[in-house]
Amino acid sequence: MKTLSGFRMTAIAACAAIAFGASAPALADTDYSQYRDVFEPLPALPPIPADNSMTKEKIELGKMLFFEPRISSSGVISCATCHNPALGWADRIPRAVGHDGQVGERNTPTVLNSGFFTAQFWDGREDDLEGQALGPIQDAIEMAMPLEDAIERLEEFNEYQEKFQAAYPDYDGDNVINADHVAHALATFQRTLNTPNSPLDRWLVGDEGAMSEQQMRGMKLFADNGCVACHRGPALTDSHFHRIQVPGSEDEGRYLVTGEESDRFAFKTPTLRNVALTYPYMNNGETATLDEAIRIMGQEMLGMEFSDDEVADLEAFMHALTGDMPQFEIPALP
Repeated sequence: MKTLSGFRMTAIAACAAIAFGASAPALADTDYSQYRDVFEPLPALPPIPADNSMTKEKIELGKMLFFEPRISSSGVISCATCHNPALGWADRIPRAVGHDGQVGERNTPTVLNSGFFTAQFWDGREDDLEGQALGPIQDAIEMAMPLEDAIERLEEFNEYQEKFQAAYPDYDGDNVINADHVAHALATFQRTLNTPNSPLDRWLVGDEGAMSEQQMRGMKLFADNGCVACHRGPALTDSHFHRIQVPGSEDEGRYLVTGEESDRFAFKTPTLRNVALTYPYMNNGETATLDEAIRIMGQEMLGMEFSDDEVADLEAFMHALTGDMPQFEIPALP
């Protein structure tokens, strides 16, 4: 596999060729096969933590909790309110609306393929899905439910008592319905929300007709201009933090977590898988279209002005990143 520095040098060389008038290779001469070394197909499952094995009972419990509105203060907001399966497991509004109509400060990221991330939230304040799971329940703007109250509410239902016992049959403590088990069950369910078999995935494993010619051109542009330096790996994110001054945003990002000046205005690289479904874009959700997002990223992160044709090709490639949506039934709650 090429090194990231190699991709940056490729981008520099490409810019130099344009500057000095060198002609690009004819389209028919383009050998796209080399780009199979640049990208990775999405595996069926992400890494599974040693302390949170996946079982069908735990997945079923996590699914119920994900759609359970009664662990919110109002009794009407669930995880699925902002991470709607019909909307790319996001909400398609600039910033999430939570408890009592409050509007959050950041755009809702999709939970699709989130088990592949090594940092959660825009600012990376949690490392994994287990750490992320309980935050929205307790957040005053989101579900606004004290954790102990959420646990007590779940304890009211015999079906939840049975479901927790089935999911954690070896637990010998006083109360099988507890915060750790809620977090672990939610994380387990989220690790099933993966979207393999996108056109890019199919092409990577040998289906030559999986992507259109325009999508292939966009893939080449994406690699040659260094986008893969940050959008890499199976989920097309490095889960690292990069400084970007998003138009209309004064959010200081990662700095609010670390206090490090180098983290001011730094945000986690968002996944590009299913990006055509998870608009609007950027941490503040003020970028409505992929066309606009591509231009901003070119300017802010690469110092480049993509032509209209290049933007169209890159956008076509983004559509080749949409995979098969998770298949499941919305649970009947007690």
